[in-house]
Amino acid sequence: MEGQCSTVLVTGGAGYAGSHTVLVLLQWGYQVVVVDNCTNCAAPTAPDALPPSLLQVKDICQKAPVFYQAALDDGPALLSIFKKHKIDAVIHFAALKAVGESVQKPLMYYHNNLLATISLLEAMEAAGVRRLVFSSSATVYGIPQYLPIDEDHPVGQSITNPYGHTKHMCEQILRDIVQSNNDWKVILLRYFNPVGAHESGKMGEDPIGVPNNLMPFIAQVAVGRREKLSIFGNDFDTDDGTGVRDYIHVMDLAEGHVSTLRRLLSDDFRGCRAYNLGTGVGVSVMQMLQAFQKSCGRSLPYEVVARRAGDCARMLASCTRARTELGWTATRTLQDMCDDTWRWQSSHPNGYATS
Repeated sequence: MEGQCSTVLVTGGAGYAGSHTVLVLLQWGYQVVVVDNCTNCAAPTAPDALPPSLLQVKDICQKAPVFYQAALDDGPALLSIFKKHKIDAVIHFAALKAVGESVQKPLMYYHNNLLATISLLEAMEAAGVRRLVFSSSATVYGIPQYLPIDEDHPVGQSITNPYGHTKHMCEQILRDIVQSNNDWKVILLRYFNPVGAHESGKMGEDPIGVPNNLMPFIAQVAVGRREKLSIFGNDFDTDDGTGVRDYIHVMDLAEGHVSTLRRLLSDDFRGCRAYNLGTGVGVSVMQMLQAFQKSCGRSLPYEVVARRAGDCARMLASCTRARTELGWTATRTLQDMCDDTWRWQSSHPNGYATS
């Protein structure tokens, strides 16, 4: 495999998107080092053990990453990790990511997401590692000015929550670093809405506490952990009145990181470049619910409640740049997303706690 000579440090690699990406990186022959403090995911059950998500990675591909349970704002610990391994590039997932929680606890989000990123960048600079893939978000676009949203859409305007502001601020920090030193090479990946699970049913999304996103909430209703789904508004200007979003299967997202890494490590890549990762297909809340009901084979209870502040009717990605420059396109369907999620949730009703 072409990745065999490259070692990648993955921050937040025990989390949802991170663990699926670690799996694909290992399958492609990359050496992987994971740093995660496990505040957003199930922690190891014993000292020097892997977190449950990475134990499943090992089971699926018969390879395991090197794992460190450490906080990114612990500069000395981070620098020691860089000294132990010859890191070629970093994929930076680690962040608090619950939009609603960020509105309630903005200081926690600014402190965690900004300081962790700055600390990581300082350690990378000290170690002479200057290639980074940054896990950003479509929230940097704010309320869309046009659809589909391409990478030239304005960012930083009309962002409705502190989480989105932290992602935009981190993007600006990275652009400034690249501007100051052309040895730095950075790719910003703006995710739309990752959902789904590994097709084996052994890995999936296991949110801590009440889910903040639609798919895991539906899945928890389906296994009886939640009484019913709350649909926030059915009077949007959409075909069925419910909000429309661009959902991407987490395995398509993970494969997108391999395509991105290949581009980042190529000799001709320079500067800082942003890419959307989505499907370009809009799915409403009701369409998602109906598809999931098909997966689990029964109707699920729901109620329509008031809209949430800041929610827009539609968000839809243009992924032309990723297709033409990275050679990447999402291939999995909405039904794949629901079928794989149900396979995971039905076999792990309480997440990794039952693995």
